[in-house]
Amino acid sequence: MGTDPRQHPLHALFQPSALIAVLLAGEALALVISLAPGIDEGLLVRFGLASLAIQWVAIGTVGALYLLRPALVRLSPLASAPVGLGLLLLTTLAVAAAALQVFEFASLPEPGQSPMLLVVRMLAIALVVGLVGLVAYRNYWGARQLAVRAKQAEVDALQARIRPHFLFNALNTGIALVHARPQATEQLLLDLSDLFRAAISGREQVPLAEELALTQRYLEIERLRFGDRLQVQWDVPTLPGALDDVAIPPLSIQPLVENAIKHGIEPSRSGGHVAVSLRSTPTSIAIDVRNSLPAGGERSSGGYGIGLNAVRSRIQVFTAGEGGVDIHEADGEHVATLTLPRRT
Repeated sequence: MGTDPRQHPLHALFQPSALIAVLLAGEALALVISLAPGIDEGLLVRFGLASLAIQWVAIGTVGALYLLRPALVRLSPLASAPVGLGLLLLTTLAVAAAALQVFEFASLPEPGQSPMLLVVRMLAIALVVGLVGLVAYRNYWGARQLAVRAKQAEVDALQARIRPHFLFNALNTGIALVHARPQATEQLLLDLSDLFRAAISGREQVPLAEELALTQRYLEIERLRFGDRLQVQWDVPTLPGALDDVAIPPLSIQPLVENAIKHGIEPSRSGGHVAVSLRSTPTSIAIDVRNSLPAGGERSSGGYGIGLNAVRSRIQVFTAGEGGVDIHEADGEHVATLTLPRRT
């Protein structure tokens, strides 16, 4: 089964910090080779030659991995590791052959040394370094898997605390309206059915347009509950296919709207407004959830913590750190902004 290229360990190898680490590790290996016992003359020369050969091997191997990454990311992370070792050995063999032909290294490290002995030594060093790298790679992948599982367990625990809230409030609203407004109650139960289906679907992602439609239904339920105290503003494009390239974990926007109502509308005697808007760029989508702030003495003491933390964790895990949730206050409003990368 393939792995998302953004989450495959090979992706980390092509980051600036990792490339610098590879170059520095190569220089350290060159220094160790040049300081080997029994070599007393030409220390700087030997260090320079060893550094040149090692850096060519390192750059060649990383370059080959980069060119082959579309195929490698289709493999499991552990299955791609032996391929990397094979590329390291092939690159070492190519650099050794070039060294013998171009620089005539056959006289090093000892006069009269067989050219094949130099090639064998370089391959042996590359094999040892590669095996050490494989061990480090396996440890890195295992630690990453444990971290992802721990984060997912935290997200699931937080999400389990969110889902009952809006279901409980919606049921109470339906009970209050069942006699006075039976048609409104019927529509509320239909909307609630869709929301509950989304909550228990088990899907890891849904189209953004579907998530926005569920959020709009949730707002309709809350408008029945609060009446004129809740004013809803909706500024989302309705063009067909406009959001087809954007996915989101289910019920990620709804908790932000729920928090806006809980902390912006409920504490205020006069009510207020909740606005949902969408901003689009070629590379990302931003959804803003704004709510008016009640007077200072009416503010909720609970804060925006549980829902916000759960959504932020889900989005960060889902987008591998490319998306997120930010909050701030501006012009008398509380603003929660959820950012998602576009997919091609």
